[in-house]
Amino acid sequence: MMDADAEKNAPPAYAAEHELVAEDKLRRSLSPRQVQMIAIGGTIGTGLFLGTGKALATGGPASLLLCYAIVGAIVFVTMLCLGEMAAFVPVAGSFCTFSARYVDDAWGFALTWNYWFNDAVSTAADLVALQLILQYWTDTFPWYALGLIVWFLIILANIVNVRAYGEVEYWLCLLKVVTIVIFIILSIAVNAGGNTSHDYIGARNWYLPGAPFVGGIGGFASVFVTASFAYGGTESIAITAGETKDPARQLPRVVKNVFWRILFFYILSSLMIGLNVPYNYPGLNSKETRTSPFTVAFQMVGSKVAGSFVNAVILTSIVSAGNHALFAGSRLLYTLSINGHAPKVFGRLTRFQVPWVSVLFTSFISGLLFGASFIGAGQLWTWLQNLVGVSNQLSWISIGIASLRFRAGLKAQGKEHLLPFKNWTYPVGPIIAIVLNIFIVLVQGWSCFSPKFSAVDFVSYYIELPVFALMFVLWKFIKRTKFKKASEMDLVTDVYTKDDIEPDEIGWTGRMKRIGGWFCF
Repeated sequence: MMDADAEKNAPPAYAAEHELVAEDKLRRSLSPRQVQMIAIGGTIGTGLFLGTGKALATGGPASLLLCYAIVGAIVFVTMLCLGEMAAFVPVAGSFCTFSARYVDDAWGFALTWNYWFNDAVSTAADLVALQLILQYWTDTFPWYALGLIVWFLIILANIVNVRAYGEVEYWLCLLKVVTIVIFIILSIAVNAGGNTSHDYIGARNWYLPGAPFVGGIGGFASVFVTASFAYGGTESIAITAGETKDPARQLPRVVKNVFWRILFFYILSSLMIGLNVPYNYPGLNSKETRTSPFTVAFQMVGSKVAGSFVNAVILTSIVSAGNHALFAGSRLLYTLSINGHAPKVFGRLTRFQVPWVSVLFTSFISGLLFGASFIGAGQLWTWLQNLVGVSNQLSWISIGIASLRFRAGLKAQGKEHLLPFKNWTYPVGPIIAIVLNIFIVLVQGWSCFSPKFSAVDFVSYYIELPVFALMFVLWKFIKRTKFKKASEMDLVTDVYTKDDIEPDEIGWTGRMKRIGGWFCF
């Protein structure tokens, strides 16, 4: 591959075509270490640090652990499906583009607009979460001030160039990872007796009245949407494919490591939170505030400074999650423009090949949603979380469907042997993921029907479904789109095959680089 600086002067040769892909004209400046770390950063944010507290309060420790494990398994299979397609066609539109190419253009239209709004809402949810975390220290600081400051900073990071975004995200994510490792070690010590009361906690909190399944089936089902919000963003790592160096090699590596990161960061964290923090701890789930169970665990050691430290890290993690959501949203709006699904003005690029109009418009929508915080930050955050969670599930269903159609197309055209990476769970994995996701989407709003019907909660759980269906039907009717036949799918444009993978360095240098890559160095 050529230097990023030389791309604009490159001759129209095969290598140059791979630097500036046909669908996009974005610069491949994200390094392997940045991509690996962004893969973690896309998953670790308010959903883990704050969402686990809400899930524990509404569903109990058993619901928290089981739901996060079930959704984690679905996400892992989904990432295998996505990794297979993204390594073969590494474009910024990612699974939204795949849905248009391999399923139906109308499906791709509805999905891309849905996921763009998802990212705009995610950015707003992160700005709202800043207020909730800040309340740990003070209630007198203006509710809008910190959000506006961070809003401006992430716009700046996204509009300069993709290297600036990648570097900011790398260091913020590294801080999060280190903190979670410390949290897990500290939680084991707290559980064993290293707490302020010097008591062995064990599984005591699982035997509290009402535990371990709080709220029955309704409480259990409601945790699914929280877990889906927490894992949301894992799939958006494929959106970086259009700006990743050597994508056919790097994306499969990222996907293969997702399993261990889900197991360590989510499952183990959920287990330790459920063991150490009682589900009825004050502030875990209220309309005005949220207390992070991570902060509670550090406080249990007996150090106010430790609690303030982890709260500060959570603040930086929220900035990181918002930064990542804005990046993904702006790239999808750019893709919509390039594909004729949005006004052409959103396709404008800076001289560094950054879609600046898309960045500004996405951040503007996020700012409007953030402005609604006056209704109560805790309540608004819950509604936004529900919207994003359902949107994530629709995306995962779409990835599974696109994966099945993609393989059908490869088989019909005799191109399966060209795949740089194969999903070893096909076809069973995608089918199970699709069925489970559909089931979860339908049952997770159980709590809005019982003990009494809540119209607002019902809307936040289910409004995405009719909106998605309406967008699909309207675009299909207006454009007269057709379901893609396997033999007619476009499996040529933007394609990377095994032959396009850059050769590995041999000897000790190559081995050390591969080991360092796994640890994101």
